[in-house]
Formats: sequence, C-alpha cells, structure tokens
Amino acid sequence: MKTIMTISALALLGMSFVSVAAEPVQDEKLATLRQAPLNVEPKPPVMQKVVNSDKRQVRNYPMQPPVIPHKVDGYQLDLKVNKCMSCHARGRIGDSQAPMVSVTHFMDRDNNFLAELSPRRYFCLQCHVPQLDAKPLVENEFVDLEHLLKANANTEGKH
Repeated sequence: MKTIMTISALALLGMSFVSVAAEPVQDEKLATLRQAPLNVEPKPPVMQKVVNSDKRQVRNYPMQPPVIPHKVDGYQLDLKVNKCMSCHARGRIGDSQAPMVSVTHFMDRDNNFLAELSPRRYFCLQCHVPQLDAKPLVENEFVDLEHLLKANANTEGKH
C-alpha cells in the first residue's frame, strides 16, 4: 500500500514538471489594465483630485452607502478616534450641518439599539468612499432600477 502511494506521488510530481516546462504564455496574450508589457514598469498616472463639493450625491441603488462628498486626507480613524464623528455624530450635526449617521450604525448584529456607534460600523471607509474626478477605467453600463421600470412601463403602454 505504501509503495503504491509513493509511486502515485512520484508520478504526480513528474507530471507537474512536464507542465512547468510547457511553453510560457506570451505577454501580448495577457489582457491587463496596465497598458504596458509585464516586464516594463510604466510611469504611474497622476493622482486624481478628490471631489470636494460637499454636495450629497444621488445613490444608484437602494441601500447603497452614501459616498463622501469631501476630502478625508489626514482624518484619524483608528481604535481611539473617529474623525468622521466630529461632524456626523448626533450631537454635532447642528454645528456642522452634516447629515447624521444612520440609526443602523447604532445597532448590533441582533438589531438591538446601542447607546454608541456599533463597533462593526466604526470604520467608515469600509463602506463610504470619497469620489475622484477621474475618467473611468472601464465603461459602466449600469442602469438604475427606476430607469428600468420606466422603460418597461413605456414598452407595456405601447402594446
């Protein structure tokens, strides 16, 4: 039994060497977003500017986390301090005129309300992101649900 296992292992090992020795994939056959061969380190693009309008942006779908309409460079966001809450906490929205974080951020995983921000909702940048004034890398064909419903209603009305 042990001899059969050893022979099987050696056969598999031998086959792996054969597959490694096969012809390598050519660089021009690889589709990447690099716009350069794999053995060349292209000059990185210039960092894009963060949209800093402080205007709320429309959400694309229900339950989408709102995007951040301002710069967050240098914000301290760690176990001790959450800079976001200096404006978005319930007690600060009167002075800052920022929207208050959703009540869902004060709920635990069992939907019980907490007196303070839930630890699972503490690190804002997990879900909320600032927007860049940048050209998209790929085309976006996303269609909002409202537009789909309107288009469907229009085609049904013509029949």
